[in-house]
Formats: sequence, C-alpha cells, structure tokens
Amino acid sequence: MEFKTISDIENPLFERREIEGEIHAEITPSRQNVAKLLAEKFSVPAENIKIRTIMGKFGSKVFIINANIYKSAEDKDKLEIKKKKDAVAETKSVEEDKPAETPKEEVKEEEKPVEEDNLEEPVQDAPVETPKEEDKPEEVKE
Repeated sequence: MEFKTISDIENPLFERREIEGEIHAEITPSRQNVAKLLAEKFSVPAENIKIRTIMGKFGSKVFIINANIYKSAEDKDKLEIKKKKDAVAETKSVEEDKPAETPKEEVKEEEKPVEEDNLEEPVQDAPVETPKEEDKPEEVKE
C-alpha cells in the first residue's frame, strides 16, 4: 500500500491533526491496516488515530482516506463518538482483562413436592346461550 498526503491541517480547537490522503491498493484496506499505516507514517500510536472514512470508486485502486490524529487516546475518547459495535468490543476486551472470579455457589430454592390438595380445579366452560326466536332478525325467522 502506498500513501500520499493530500492535506494535513492542524486543528488547535480540537487538539488534532486532520489528514486527507490517497492509498493505492488492490483491495479496500481495513481500518486497522490504515491506522497502522498512518501510525508508521506520522510516528504516533495507532490508538490515537480515528479513521473517519475510506472511500473508493468502483474499478479504481485508489482510495481516499480521511482521518484525525489526536495527541493522546484520552483526547480521542473525549471528542469522538463511538459506534455501538466499538463500545461493545471495548467492554468485551475489558471483561477479558479482568481476573476470573470464583463462581459463588448458587442458592437453589428447595423443590417443593406437588400436593394434590393444592391443585386448582379446572374451570368449567359457561353454558352457551342460543338466541331466542324473538331476538333473531325477521329475515332469519322461518
């Protein structure tokens, strides 16, 4: 993959660099590959990079990349909105890092034997009333 910088703008308000560039590749590069490439090119950790877009045209091997490079991962987390799948992946990784706790013994409720006296009696269907001759419309009467 070859990377060519189109624009490099310093944004002091958000404390980040806004990078736009071209990547020449055979297939669409993944966000991880682009972040690794930008980290090597700009000498920053990959955690400080937020890939905004990877745009390509059908049949072209040129992809336009928009990315933000922050000074620290805390600045990135403070400003960038996380997608739901990124937040879920982060929580899973945090849970995996925690030491395994010994499971507490589950307290099961004692199973009570079913007594025949406690069973409810089945409900009987109410008798269905048939309409009387007086209630029927005149056309139906014979």
